[in-house]
Amino acid sequence: MRTITQQTLGGPEVLTVVEAPEPRALPTEVLVRVRAIGLNPLEARLRAGEFPLLGRPPFVLGWDISGVVEQAQTSRFRPGDEVFGMPLFPRAANAYAEVVAAPALHLAPKPASLSHVEASALPVVGLTAWQGLVDIGGVTEGDRVLVHGGGGGVGHVAIQIAKALGAQVLTTTGAGKREFVEALGADEVIDYRAVDFTEAVRGVDVVLDTIGGDTAARSLDVLRPGGHLVTATSEDDKRLADRCEAAGIRFSGIAVDPDPVALRGLVALVEQGRLRVHVQRTFPFERVADAHRLLDDGHLQGKLVLTV
Repeated sequence: MRTITQQTLGGPEVLTVVEAPEPRALPTEVLVRVRAIGLNPLEARLRAGEFPLLGRPPFVLGWDISGVVEQAQTSRFRPGDEVFGMPLFPRAANAYAEVVAAPALHLAPKPASLSHVEASALPVVGLTAWQGLVDIGGVTEGDRVLVHGGGGGVGHVAIQIAKALGAQVLTTTGAGKREFVEALGADEVIDYRAVDFTEAVRGVDVVLDTIGGDTAARSLDVLRPGGHLVTATSEDDKRLADRCEAAGIRFSGIAVDPDPVALRGLVALVEQGRLRVHVQRTFPFERVADAHRLLDDGHLQGKLVLTV
């Protein structure tokens, strides 16, 4: 099979397509013939050496996959089943490849309404948003929820999940994405380039931070007493956690995991027509470096996907 590896840390040019032996499926696992691979900003950071999750190279990046079961060492799936998921995170799933071995519990049947491209774009961002809003944030009907970065990968899915939960959704994003996030269901849009969100928003029940920097800390000013700051970027910030405690605000970080219950929850929303994933652009497998250059540029609308 072909796989994409890197021998050194660096820019997109270090990613190389090579031939490698196909993996073997262990008991409880399936072998998936991959049709599409979702790309995530974390992978650009790992490639560049900004975050040592996978150790030193050589390694193979990637977690988001959609494809067809080729071998099944489990009764959960059969050869020919179309599946998608985020296997093994945060361990290496070696998903930048034509064939991936994955635990069956980390996959779900691909909804018929989603193409493989769309399905591959959903797991990481969908599970992050679900776990942040449902499992951790406990969002319920009538809550006021502020989603930072509503036009991005996690953000655009989080808007839809929050709306499905019955929340009033506010979001920060650039002016160029206003129509996009409004179409997803955002009730109030704050152009972060033109307006300081801390002056425009008050009385929020839950903030979901997907941006990083000082965004999470500044969000304390918009939360009501007893509100909840949930962050996908500053989960280890003890000083921020202490500030939240002093202010009477709950603080939680998201360490996303391949939870099959949450994955089925995402499937249910897709099948109900309440959740869709936006793919900004696709790239052929061999043009992974070009895809990573766009990933490095940031300010994406939705997701990027490699097609296999």
